[in-house]
Amino acid sequence: MSNKQRSPWWWVPTLYFAEGIPYFIVNNISVTMFKRLGMPNGDLAMYTSLLYLPWVIKPLWSPFVDVIRTKRWWIVLMQLLCTVGFAGLALSVSPDIFGWSLVIFYVIAFASATHDIAADGYYMIALEQKQQATFVGIRSTFYRIASVFGQGVIVVLAGVLEERLGAIPRAWSITLLASAILFALITLWHWRFLPKVEMPDQVGHDKKEVGHDKKEVGNDESESRRIFREFGQAWVTFFKKPGVWLAITFMLLYRLPEAFSVKMLTPFLLDPVEAGGLGLSTAQSGLVYGTVGVIALTVGGILGGLYAAKFGLRKSMWPMSMALALPCAVYLILAAVQPTALWSIYLLVAIDQFGYGFGFTAYMLYMMQFSEGSFKTSHYAICTAFMALSMMIPGLFAGWMQEALGYVGFFIVVMICCLATITVTFFARRRCLS
Repeated sequence: MSNKQRSPWWWVPTLYFAEGIPYFIVNNISVTMFKRLGMPNGDLAMYTSLLYLPWVIKPLWSPFVDVIRTKRWWIVLMQLLCTVGFAGLALSVSPDIFGWSLVIFYVIAFASATHDIAADGYYMIALEQKQQATFVGIRSTFYRIASVFGQGVIVVLAGVLEERLGAIPRAWSITLLASAILFALITLWHWRFLPKVEMPDQVGHDKKEVGHDKKEVGNDESESRRIFREFGQAWVTFFKKPGVWLAITFMLLYRLPEAFSVKMLTPFLLDPVEAGGLGLSTAQSGLVYGTVGVIALTVGGILGGLYAAKFGLRKSMWPMSMALALPCAVYLILAAVQPTALWSIYLLVAIDQFGYGFGFTAYMLYMMQFSEGSFKTSHYAICTAFMALSMMIPGLFAGWMQEALGYVGFFIVVMICCLATITVTFFARRRCLS
């Protein structure tokens, strides 16, 4: 079987597994690792929230991925960079010096965001429209598997090694080295099995390799100018859309309770009881939040999609917004009671994550509906930038707020933030088409 004729089953599952792993290591594993190494909650939340920045600004360099080399080249290069980054993290783990680890996390974050651009573009170019529809569920499933692996399996492995070795830095070094080896194998797989498809927007080096003459290269230069012109038009037309400021406000505030709490959930699980936390081990936190929680989140998202498909976005927004906001109360209950029974912690975290998965569906559908029209793909990418910004800004202050108020006071503030979710839902729902 030739490279171009290879079945998508050879590369779609692994590509989207590879898309998820660095994202979850950067945005979730970093929190657990720095917490276990002793970083204060205020600094922890600020530095790890800034790791969202590449996903906020990635639309700014997406045209370069379109016009420089091929999507396949970008995918393999970014996976290689992530592999080197994971190995670098394994060598830089230290409770005394966080700087190098943070720098490497930022490098991996930019590589991961660039990989997202290339992978999604490659998927649309390498597959025919019918194949894209066939494999959309497969890609989502393997991204969710990456979520369980990145937030659950890796944390549990680090926790087991902590207990067996009795040395937290060494345990995390071994865990990150194992992640680097895994990602190296994935990179080699894609270097070998990703089809070398012809891309209409590739330029320079790749066109010359397949024998295009100077005239055709000149056409490529015109194509590059066209891409950048359309890039500018996409931003201009986005901000000229009717109701754009309401849409931006909705995208920034709908998830405000989650945005404040997400960076503090792992510290809350790990902090000792006398500090207001639940006193779980690293492995237990990986099972509670990264495994049971992620599974509940996935189930909630699937049921949310089915619910919205039956009743439409407009009728779904109220129950979904309530499902997203109100279950945050489980953390206030946990902070006030501090239960020792693991089953009760599993249950309450699962309830919150199920509600978040169900409620997040409305958020995604709203962005899709708002992006309809000319430049649909570009406008949706801009929406995802605001989505990342909505998580980054509150997270910058969440740790300091928790240190000032304690966990009970912090989760009371999170519940007050539910009013923002309800308010923006009220106004956004009135503009929904269906």
